[in-house]
Amino acid sequence: MNMRFEWDNSKEADNVAKHGVSFAEAKEAFDDADHIILPDKLHSSTEQCYFCIGRVERGVLTVRFTLRNTRIRIIGAGFWRKGKQYYERQS
Repeated sequence: MNMRFEWDNSKEADNVAKHGVSFAEAKEAFDDADHIILPDKLHSSTEQCYFCIGRVERGVLTVRFTLRNTRIRIIGAGFWRKGKQYYERQS
């Protein structure tokens, strides 16, 4: 499957400063054959958002995203404990 991604560059810079993760790295979580997609019920007030939890080189990464037309729009990403715990329980 050919996934296409997009993001806001200033939001990516904020994410790198806060969580140490670029959105280019965040894309890699979708390449994990065992990745998990979950709805983000807390942040889905104006549009449906999701989490992708997948393994990348540095560990298990959680990526917040939404779908815009045919693209995955990355909103944020980090090596968050809850995502890792969920991933490890499911694997």
